[in-house]
Amino acid sequence: MAYTILVADDETEIRELLRLYLEKDGYQVLEAEDGGKALALLEKEEIDMVLLDIMMPETDGYRVLKKLRENSNIPVMILSAKDQDSDKILGLDLGADDYLAKPFNPMEAMARINSNIRRFYSLGAKSRELKQLRVKDLRLDTEACVVYQGEQPINLTSVEYKLLRLFMEHPGRVFTKQQVYENVWGEEYAIADNNIMVCISRLRAKLSEDSSAYIKTIRGLGYRMEKE
Repeated sequence: MAYTILVADDETEIRELLRLYLEKDGYQVLEAEDGGKALALLEKEEIDMVLLDIMMPETDGYRVLKKLRENSNIPVMILSAKDQDSDKILGLDLGADDYLAKPFNPMEAMARINSNIRRFYSLGAKSRELKQLRVKDLRLDTEACVVYQGEQPINLTSVEYKLLRLFMEHPGRVFTKQQVYENVWGEEYAIADNNIMVCISRLRAKLSEDSSAYIKTIRGLGYRMEKE
């Protein structure tokens, strides 16, 4: 499963540079050019790590970090031109996991990002998986690998279960056919595969008579799990 990184920085060039390197390493990337938008994305999206600039308009990075730490302990790496020890100490005291001064080497940034992700999610600091996933009237038990609609279990094949779990882990997010295939089948997507459409159609039929009630086709883009 690809991890999602939020890059919050008011410099377009910094965001574009980080997106280039992050996507090359297989991460999904969200961007925010100010603190307010960063907080909005953190509230509605499933985000695994934040790269956070300090000097942003409206709401600065310190306030974003303080607000984030009220209910989340995901990794946060501060990116800032303010490289005084007092600024670093303040950021770390507020709950940042790492601090990288601008200008920075993007390869060093990637090494630190990978290290924080690996330490937090792979070495026991936190399990990324939730035991229960809930969207609308669906409940997915990740330990028992069972899906319930209300109180009624739904009989799914292994591929249908993996498909639904992918969408339920990221409700509201659009997945391309390539992303669906590589996440569910675990293989590189080389050519257009009709199997994706067939499996999604079968899954939809088991969930509702309305084919778009849960998983909606976004024309020209892919598929999205409806939140409401």
